[in-house]
Amino acid sequence: MPDRPLVPQPLVRGSHGAVVAPHHLATAAGLAILRAGGHAVDAAIATNAVLGVVLPSGCGLGGDAFWLVWDEAAGVQTALNGSGRAPASADPAALRAGGLEALPYRGPLTITVPGAVRSWADAHSRLGRLSLGDVLAPAIQLAGDGFPAWDGFITAVETTLPAVVEALGSRSGFEQVYRYHGRPWRPGERVRLPALASTLERLADAGLDDFYDGDLGERQARGLSQVGSSISAEDLRGHTSTWTRPIATDYRGVRVTTHPPNSSGIVALELLNILETFEPPEAKAFGAVGVEDARWVHLGIEAAKLAMADRDAWLTDPDFLEIPVERLLSKAYAGELAAGIDPAMAARPPAATNPRGGGTVYLATVDVEGNAVSLIESNYMGFGSGVVDPETGIHYQNRGSYFSLDASHPNVLAPRKRTLHTLLPGMLFRSGARRPWIVTGAMGGDAQPQVHAQVVSALVDGAVDVSTAVGAPRWFVDGDEHFAPPVSVRAERRYPAAVLDELEAMGHPVTRTIPFNGSLGHAHAIELVDGGPAAPDGSLAAATDPRSAGLPAVW
Repeated sequence: MPDRPLVPQPLVRGSHGAVVAPHHLATAAGLAILRAGGHAVDAAIATNAVLGVVLPSGCGLGGDAFWLVWDEAAGVQTALNGSGRAPASADPAALRAGGLEALPYRGPLTITVPGAVRSWADAHSRLGRLSLGDVLAPAIQLAGDGFPAWDGFITAVETTLPAVVEALGSRSGFEQVYRYHGRPWRPGERVRLPALASTLERLADAGLDDFYDGDLGERQARGLSQVGSSISAEDLRGHTSTWTRPIATDYRGVRVTTHPPNSSGIVALELLNILETFEPPEAKAFGAVGVEDARWVHLGIEAAKLAMADRDAWLTDPDFLEIPVERLLSKAYAGELAAGIDPAMAARPPAATNPRGGGTVYLATVDVEGNAVSLIESNYMGFGSGVVDPETGIHYQNRGSYFSLDASHPNVLAPRKRTLHTLLPGMLFRSGARRPWIVTGAMGGDAQPQVHAQVVSALVDGAVDVSTAVGAPRWFVDGDEHFAPPVSVRAERRYPAAVLDELEAMGHPVTRTIPFNGSLGHAHAIELVDGGPAAPDGSLAAATDPRSAGLPAVW
């Protein structure tokens, strides 16, 4: 069937450790840390740091992170919120008085305090084993010696350039750092980032907290001030991560865990709860060409519309608004929502009140003792704000653009407030099992909860392996533009044509996209088979999304 080409989905198996991420150089770095005796946390930081070098459109030192951590010795799963806050001087009324109705999508006004590096510091101080020099060495080497320009990097630089020029003018730090030849990169040409290498070396020598409390913090404050950001040295010094408890739901006997708000994990769990009220198709309907049951795709789309509406109504920093997590995750509430779904016709939801977009990486690690990390880190849009400091090599996220300037909106901008995040890491536990069954997550902006639910359904309802689950064609319902109602469905044309035709007959506007469409998100997964490395006869299976540049790494 030439219209639905099948690409082999590598499923690799090992017994001692595994790493998945959207770039093969990052998984190689993480695996080297595991083989050297590192904890899953060490490997996660090493992998994340390399991704910030070779995949800067998705993440970097100037981004935010959310973690789930399984501590095998303690038998405890914890969540770590590494998202940043608005500056103390944030003033939505002043911005409205200055003529803004919404925050811009690029530029200095969109920058929030970067939270990822502080989360690295907190996770490493609690569970890390290797020195920071060892953990950051692969990223330092790749930034200093260079890495080959690859298609995703080249495309990201060129597609981001016009937006950065519009927001910041020509010859900004973005061009100086990521386009210093003044022309597109050639495939295989070596990309060197010496300023970033020096910054990583400083973090390895002085400690990760130097990013906020030391010389690097002071240099960042000066650089940000020069480009018009109001983030101060005090904002950086005062930033903290938050250790907290995961939230969870039961999906047909599997406990699905994720990070609580301000993460969008609650959106994915609500979506799954709605789906659980319906009878799934037979397991044979799930496979490499997607769910061959238009009804199930339709129900997923309709459930996503409802869950995203609740996100817009509630999701923000829980320190600023009491979010009814228990009610939103109750099975009774899911039943109420499901009762309003027409099984044969698409609904038109209300307009979105949050913007679209995404630029994210997801990674997972499992070590020889069975410790596991599910980590997602992001700049938000590709290359984030577009602001790059040529002296430090740090490029900054634009998560602040998610804040509203509407005083009545739950996610209205406020001093030292965390914005809602699209990010959500995940872990699955079989009923009655002590250890994780699968560590998984996805990037893709607003697609993340939808992709996550599709992967979980394939694993649980379809009983497929992790490679099939992350590689199968997928759908995503979204608005055509910022704040538009989420009604437009993008679906890979690897689905059987009859499935897509039936969705259109139900009233869904379907765009048939290219096969293995990276804009529909990257999902990766590690299965702890029979308990994983901590169990006497356990092992590991790992898969990365074929839409990414990742390769799973095990030993």
